[in-house]
Parts: sequence; structure tokens; C-alpha cells
Amino acid sequence: MKIFKLLLLLPIIALCFGCGGENSPNQAIRFGTGGTGGMYYAYGSELAKLIQAEDKNYTFDVKTTAGSAANLRLLREKFLDIAIVQSDTLSNAINGRGVFAAAGPGAGYAAVAGLYTEACQIVVAKDSAIMEIGDLVGKKVSVGERESGVLQNAEQILMSHGLTFEMIEPQYLSFSDAAQALEQNQIDAFFITAGAPTSSIADLAGKKEIRILSIAPDVQNNMMKLYKGYTRCIIPANTYKGQTEDVQTIGVKAVLVASTDLKDDKVSFLTEFVLKNAKNLPHNTSNADLTVEYAVEDIPASFHAGAAKFYDSQGVKVNVYDGKSGETVKASQD
Repeated sequence: MKIFKLLLLLPIIALCFGCGGENSPNQAIRFGTGGTGGMYYAYGSELAKLIQAEDKNYTFDVKTTAGSAANLRLLREKFLDIAIVQSDTLSNAINGRGVFAAAGPGAGYAAVAGLYTEACQIVVAKDSAIMEIGDLVGKKVSVGERESGVLQNAEQILMSHGLTFEMIEPQYLSFSDAAQALEQNQIDAFFITAGAPTSSIADLAGKKEIRILSIAPDVQNNMMKLYKGYTRCIIPANTYKGQTEDVQTIGVKAVLVASTDLKDDKVSFLTEFVLKNAKNLPHNTSNADLTVEYAVEDIPASFHAGAAKFYDSQGVKVNVYDGKSGETVKASQD
């Protein structure tokens, strides 16, 4: 009878030993990106493929999500190991502001590296009467998915032009769904925050003539004063089919973050790989020459100990995550 009971328990014992979390060397690293039509998913998928081709000890489970805010929540809840997020959204999460106010200051994740600059892109049909952001009043506009960084950008851009969501007909669509809706004349405009060129916009431009709205310099100045994380950004002419002029807009930095449960050696390897292989990441067109200085500059969070170890080897000191959060842990370069 004892032998019979032991035999019944063997599968359970085996299962317990096989789900050892971080202690299991072959467990896939859960990588939070964004929607399939955006830069996060393209960048994350390519990065995972390159790493796995070089080192078979690393495997990745690249996950589609709603974007930055969702990724930070999923990191905090330990459903992700690494993720890409917008720097402005990261700042709000670290300090418990905006949509993160109820949850309080973020904990359990830390910065790895700034990757590239994301442009805030407002897309309309070329034959549209919408010539500037003020013309969006009363229009059907996709403002990004709920729990996305785009949603926050859209709200702040509209507010900087004297508009609110109540003055438009907001639609909460993914990048690819928004592009399809504009192609089919179901919406009048959509917001996307992503590295340019963004695949969903590029695909749309191949099917329909589009125009990307600029943001006036004085509005850019006001936004950079009011909100942390914004910077001036130019989308060069010919980035998209039919785009004959530069687009003046604002942008934020895409930041790779990691759970503090992820082992230091894995994060150190990941940090070094990202910086040394930037030119091999075709989606990193806005910052192909990724430098250590860019990776650590203006990151509104302290760094994972594994990332800090790599930066230290390059002669750069950063603040290391110590379990606390808030403005006091803002990263710095010595």
C-alpha cells in the first residue's frame, strides 16, 4: 500500500521539481512588449531571436500586452520578467502618480537600459480636413489601448491644445486595429507612440495616403515643462511613403526594465547584449549607435544590480535599486 501511494505521488513530486521559477535554468524569460503592430513587439521579438541564436541557455516567451502601464503592472505582479516601457510612464509608476496612484510607488522592478526614442505620431488621411490637432474636435480618434503609455500621451497632447477626451470621440484601439480602422474610414485619426518607422503606420502608408500632424515648438516647450520624460523629436522626411517633409513632434525614451527577482548574471548579460548589438536590431533605427551614456541618461528609476554591474565595468556608476521607490531613486551618471 505504501508503495502504491508513493507511485501516486511521483508525478506530483516531479511537477514540483520542474516548476522551480528563477532556480530553473531552462525557464523561459517572460518578455512583455506591446501589440503586434508596434515597435515594442518587433524590437522584443528580434532581440529574443538574436540572443537565442548566440546562447542556447537563454529562451524567451515574448508576450503581447496593452503596453507600458500594463507591462509595469504585470512586472509588479510577477507575471513578467522583463519588459519595454515608456520613460514617462515609468516615472509615473515609480512615483505612484496618475493611473498608478492607487497602487502606490512602484516596486519590484528596476531599469536595465534606455533603448531608443519613441515619437508621438498623430496620423490622419492625407485628404482629411484635419490639418492640426485642434481640428480633432468632434472626430473619432484612437487614443491607444487602455493601460498603454499612448493613452497618457494622447491625453496630455490634447490638453496642451486645449482639448479633452470629452471633446472628441475616443476609441481605444491597438496600433494595428487603429491603422485598419483609418484605412476603412471608421476613424478620423489615431495616436501612436513608438520608434519611427512604426510597422503599422508603414503598412497603412502602403495602402492609403496619410499625413502625420506636427506639434508646434511652443507646445513642445510647454509639454516638456509640465510633464517629465518628454523630448523634442523629428520624424525625417521619407520615413513613410508619401511623407515629403520632416514632422516636428515630441518623444519619450523606450526603457528596458527587469524584475528584481531576475538573477543579476542574466540581467548583466542582457544589458551587455543590448548595447553591443544595437546595430543588429533593425527596429532600433532611431538610435542605431546605442551608447552607455544614452542607456543611463534621464532614466527615472534606479537600476537593476545586474545592469549596474555591467555599467560599472564600463566606468559608469548608476543608482542601484534597493527596494525603495520614489524621486529619491532617480538614476544618475557619475
